[in-house]
Amino acid sequence: MSFGPPPAGFEVAAPPAWTPPSQIEQALFEAKRREDWAAYFGTLAQCRLFFEIQKDKADATPSATHVVFGHDPRVAGGRIWAVYTEGMLPAPEPHRVFDWKYLEWFPKVWQPTDPPQIVVNPGSPCEAFLPCAPPHSSAWAQYGQQASPRKRSLQLRTLRFGGPLQGTVAHGLACGALLCVHNGSFWNAMAWHGTGYPGERNRLREWWGITSREEWQYYLRDLLACEQHSSVWDFALRLRRTIARDFGGYVDVGYLKQAAANVVRANSEGSVIVSEEGVTKTDPRPESEVQARIEGVHRLIGRITRYEARMRADGVLDENGYVSSVDAWDLGRASKMARWGLGARFGTLKEAESTVIQAGRAATRSYKSWRDFSAGYILGRSLHFDEEEFGPWYEDMVSAHQILLSDPDSPWLTIPFR
Repeated sequence: MSFGPPPAGFEVAAPPAWTPPSQIEQALFEAKRREDWAAYFGTLAQCRLFFEIQKDKADATPSATHVVFGHDPRVAGGRIWAVYTEGMLPAPEPHRVFDWKYLEWFPKVWQPTDPPQIVVNPGSPCEAFLPCAPPHSSAWAQYGQQASPRKRSLQLRTLRFGGPLQGTVAHGLACGALLCVHNGSFWNAMAWHGTGYPGERNRLREWWGITSREEWQYYLRDLLACEQHSSVWDFALRLRRTIARDFGGYVDVGYLKQAAANVVRANSEGSVIVSEEGVTKTDPRPESEVQARIEGVHRLIGRITRYEARMRADGVLDENGYVSSVDAWDLGRASKMARWGLGARFGTLKEAESTVIQAGRAATRSYKSWRDFSAGYILGRSLHFDEEEFGPWYEDMVSAHQILLSDPDSPWLTIPFR
C-alpha cells in the first residue's frame, strides 16, 4: 500500500482559489502536489496532530486517551482515524472535543482492531491517507522519531483563512497577541482549540484553579473590570499620573514617594463615614502598620521605575516614557481567557467572541496605542512574576513586543488601535 492519495476515483482536487489556513497546510499541499512524501512527513513530524476524543471519558479519566474514529466510504470497511493539523480543525462544538499528539505516537498505540488508515485533514486539498499497520506505519513513524527538537520558539502565527484579520473581533484578539507569540499559537484563532480539550482544562486548573463554568465566568468578569492585579499598583501609577498632569509631565521619584507617603498617612488617620445606616467612625491605624504600608509602596515605586528604565533601554518605552496603567495585563489575559474557556468547553464561541470584543474596547479606553498597551502588559506581567530578575518572564515579552511591532503581518501594524 502506498502513501498519499485516496483510492482511484476519489481524488480530492484543489479548488482554484483554495487558501491554506497556515504555512503548515501550505507545505503539506505543495509536498503532496509534488508527490514528495518525505517532505510531507517531515512537515507532519514538526506539528501537532489533533484527533477527536470522547468528552465524557476524558472528563472521567483525563490521563487516558479515548479516540473517536471516523467513517469514510473511500476506505475499505469505512473506518478511519481522522487527524487534523491546527489550521484545519473544525469549529468548536459543545460535545465534540480534540486532543493532540506528535506523529511518532500514532503507530505506537495502534491496535489491529483500530481503523486501517489514518487520514490527514480529510476532504481537504492537502489530504493524505496513511496505512496504519506495520510495516507501512513503521516507515513513516521514523520521520517523527528523527524529527528535529520541537522547541516552541517565539513567532507570530496568523490564520490566513478561518480567523478574522480586521474588525472588532480581530482587534480584541490582538490584545492577546503577546501571549500568542510567546506560546506559538495563532493570534487570530477565534474558534479556539489551543492545546486540545485536556490541555486547556489542565491549563485553567493548574494556573487559575478553574474547574467549572462559573469559575471561568468569575475570572472573565474580574479581568474585564481590570481587578485581577494589585490595587497598590493602581494606586502608585494613578498618583503619578495625577502629579504628571498637574505639574507638566515629569515626576521625580523622590517626590512621588513622598506624595505616596502623605496619601497613605492621610488615609490612615481615621475618618467619619455617613451612610443611610448612620454615622460610623474608623480609628486611626497603628503607626507600625502605617510605616509598613509606606515602605511597601516605596519598594513598589522603586520596582516600577527600575522596570521602566530597563524598558526604555530595550525600546519598549520612549526615552522619557513611562507606563500609565497595567490594565493591559488584565485585558490581554481576558482576551486569552475567553479562548481558553472555549477550548475547555466552559463557554460557547458566541460568549468568547463577546468577551474578546469587550477586552478590545476596554483597551482603547485605557491606552492610546498598541505600544502603550504592550508596555502596560509587560510591566504588569513583570511585577506579578519576575521579581526583578529580568529573566524569561520579562525578556520573552520584550521579544514578543519587538516581533509584533516589526513583522509586516502583525495585527499591531495592520489593525488600528483606535
